Amino acid sequence: MGGILFIGVEDNGDLYGVESEKTELDIVEQACQFCIVPPVIPKEVKVQNLYDKEIVIVEIEESTIKPHKLIIKDEAGKEIKKAYIRIGEKSVMASSEMTRLMREKSNPKLHFKLSIGQTEQRLFSYLETYERTTVLDFANLVNISKRRSERLLITLVRAGVLQIHNDMNHDYFTLK
Repeated sequence: MGGILFIGVEDNGDLYGVESEKTELDIVEQACQFCIVPPVIPKEVKVQNLYDKEIVIVEIEESTIKPHKLIIKDEAGKEIKKAYIRIGEKSVMASSEMTRLMREKSNPKLHFKLSIGQTEQRLFSYLETYERTTVLDFANLVNISKRRSERLLITLVRAGVLQIHNDMNHDYFTLK
């Protein structure tokens, strides 16, 4: 999903402005080209004067290539790439499940095969009783690896059978 970034505006809407719009524009350009993979190309970047304060407005269109990941360095200086999702007013690191779902949903050529066997039937029975499950709960329920559990749950989300939710601590799945 695309969005609009206001630089020089607090989360509560208070304006503080930017000291140098050129510096901010350079930072936006550098971040879009070199700190995000795949790179992001803003639809529009403009400087606006509001109440004698300069703010920078960056509009990003929704991408067809997901997920976009932020390149950050760990404690050892090694580059790692992390995807983030928006939950309310916060950006939180996307789980491996959410990252996989974004990647698979953005690739329409990626086909999947859905068959309902005993494993899936046990999941549906569990969800009818407990209403939600996690990757680990499902893996333990049917005695499969966490990786296989994640793949099955994401396939069921893509098929429209399950819905994925995030409560800031972890992802969970419910019947749709």
